[in-house]
Amino acid sequence: MSAEAVTQPAVDSGKRLPLGVYLLAFSLLAMGSAEFLVAGVLPAIADDLAITLPAAGALITAFAIAVVIGGPPMAVLTLRWPRRTTLVVTQLLFAAAVAVSLLVDDYAVILVARFVCGIAYAGFWAVAAVTAISLVPPERTARASGVVVSGLSIAMLAGGPASALLSYYTGWRGGFWAVFALTLIGAILTAAAVPATKSAVEPGVRQELRAMKQPRLYAVYAATLLSTASYMITYNYLAPLLTDVTGLGAVWVPPILTLFGIGAFVGLSIGGRIADARPFHALLIGAIGIGVSSVLLALLAEHDIAVIVLVVLMGIAGFVLNPAIYGRVFTLAGQAPTLAGSTAVSMFQLGISLVPVFAGIALSAGAEFTAIPWIGAGLAVLTVPAVLVDRTITRRRAAADRAV
Repeated sequence: MSAEAVTQPAVDSGKRLPLGVYLLAFSLLAMGSAEFLVAGVLPAIADDLAITLPAAGALITAFAIAVVIGGPPMAVLTLRWPRRTTLVVTQLLFAAAVAVSLLVDDYAVILVARFVCGIAYAGFWAVAAVTAISLVPPERTARASGVVVSGLSIAMLAGGPASALLSYYTGWRGGFWAVFALTLIGAILTAAAVPATKSAVEPGVRQELRAMKQPRLYAVYAATLLSTASYMITYNYLAPLLTDVTGLGAVWVPPILTLFGIGAFVGLSIGGRIADARPFHALLIGAIGIGVSSVLLALLAEHDIAVIVLVVLMGIAGFVLNPAIYGRVFTLAGQAPTLAGSTAVSMFQLGISLVPVFAGIALSAGAEFTAIPWIGAGLAVLTVPAVLVDRTITRRRAAADRAV
């Protein structure tokens, strides 16, 4: 798949991105909502299945672990498939696993179904990003990948909460049935409207693995993990910070989280437009922006107006660097992007998964909620050296090439 000499309609060279890119974002929104829905209906799941809250929480963990470990193997297994086939199959597998989890009351079966969902989701995400960049000219790959990733941000900030609200009125399964339906719609639209690709050259695992043997690529992966954890740790603990430290009523939490989402869309738009030409600027601006906004949030947590402004700025900074991250991955692994892209997806998910660990250590030690953004700031600071390593090696290689 990654080594395909693609025989497809000519890439769109106009200002607008092709429809297929937006359809991929929609499908990622549909599937990604399942990741964030469980958190909003944990008590209902626990009551219905007669299990403990920690056991219900394991449904979140199963999905996350599957995404982290399942992406690269899934990429290898589907390497020789046409991309559109992989996209549709992973969506159908995801929908089938969701349906199984809704039609049984056996906790063990539901846990396995969630794991399958995570594997299918990881496989779709990686191939969707590769497909999106194949539909646009090289100078617009970061923007296209940014649009696809925006589907996940909508899922996090709107899809999950909307599904949880539906579940409130229909029972916890209602939101998941909505995810099931939207995923099937996404599969149909993908099959009908996303351009097909064909392999003129047989892709191989060895070629994919050779593309992974680059120090710069691992610097990008480190930046992906650290930067994701740096803003997600604050996002995940905004609710207690706003109510216990800032002193706002619980009714204000959803609107302020929505402001983070608005900032994220602004960040994706900015990052997508500058990352193709100046990827290191986007990465450094994003990392520094997360660090500064995190420090200020910790220091000004008791001042409501300042907190609201800083939440928006953190959303902008956090998502400015996302298009640049995927742009760098596909630039470095342009001849074999599938395995490299799926590993980037795994690093993104691992960054999210480590958030409870970092926060749990601090809070268990007796730290206040204001310690959370300080941790985020530290992770953002660690992102900067990773970016600089990539930039330094890139500049040295460019200088060596010019000398030759």
